[in-house]
Amino acid sequence: MSITLRIRLKSYDHQLLDQEAAKIISQVKMDEEENSRISGPFPLPTSINRWTVLKGPHVNKKSREQFERRTHHRLIDISSPTSREIEIMKRLVLPAGISVHIKTV
Repeated sequence: MSITLRIRLKSYDHQLLDQEAAKIISQVKMDEEENSRISGPFPLPTSINRWTVLKGPHVNKKSREQFERRTHHRLIDISSPTSREIEIMKRLVLPAGISVHIKTV
C-alpha cells in the first residue's frame, strides 16, 4: 500500500500561490528518487463569494455597492514520499495569506 501526501493550498492572490507551489515542488525535487512522484500543482475551481451592501440606509435605498472575494486553490500530490520529503512538509514556512492543508491518503 502506497502513501500519498495531498497538499492543498488556498489564497486570495493567485500569483503568490503559484510561486509558493513552485517553491514546494522545487524543494521536494532536490532529493527525487525513483519511487517518489510529484503530481501538480493542479488548479482547482476558484470559489467566489459575492455580497451587496447598502451605501446609505435611509434615503438612498437603491444605492448599493457590490463586493467579491475570490479564493484560489492548488493541489499537489506526492506519491510514496521519503522521510526527507515528510520532514520538508513538516517544516514548511509559507508567507501570510496562504493556508495549507496536508493530509495522507
